Amino acid sequence: MGRKAREIVERAGVNVNQLIEMLKKAYADEWIAFYYYSLLAKLAKGIGSTEIAEQIKKIANDELEHQSELADRIIQLGGEPPRKFEDLVKIANCPYVKVPENTGDLKAIVKAIIEAEGCAIEAYDKILKWLKDVGPDPVTFHVIRHILQEEVEHEDLFETILGE
Repeated sequence: MGRKAREIVERAGVNVNQLIEMLKKAYADEWIAFYYYSLLAKLAKGIGSTEIAEQIKKIANDELEHQSELADRIIQLGGEPPRKFEDLVKIANCPYVKVPENTGDLKAIVKAIIEAEGCAIEAYDKILKWLKDVGPDPVTFHVIRHILQEEVEHEDLFETILGE
């Protein structure tokens, strides 16, 4: 635990326990996205599926990186990421990705990912706005801004694939 890190953030006026809970929700979102995206990359079939699956795998790996960054920050602030996988679904902002019945429907897969990325973008935007309102925490702000930027890039990539 980072006692000094927590102390500095608290001194800035941030409710660290509330911040940790928000970060845990985002952490859960990233694990869930990683799981579903990895699954969709494996299940996608049909013409063009190989290329789309490769993009989905890359995004899944980004989501795994995000959960690691969030876990680090949660621990630095004196918290602990959820220990039970089933708790992730309970606390997540974005608890599921709509997996289409027909995994040959690549358009439906891409739309599901766009929807999931949109949920993540909203969650990170909410954290950034909250941080701006309650007080400065430049480390958490930087981590969340970095992840938000990548989520926006993911959404844009899949909107481009979809032709939007």
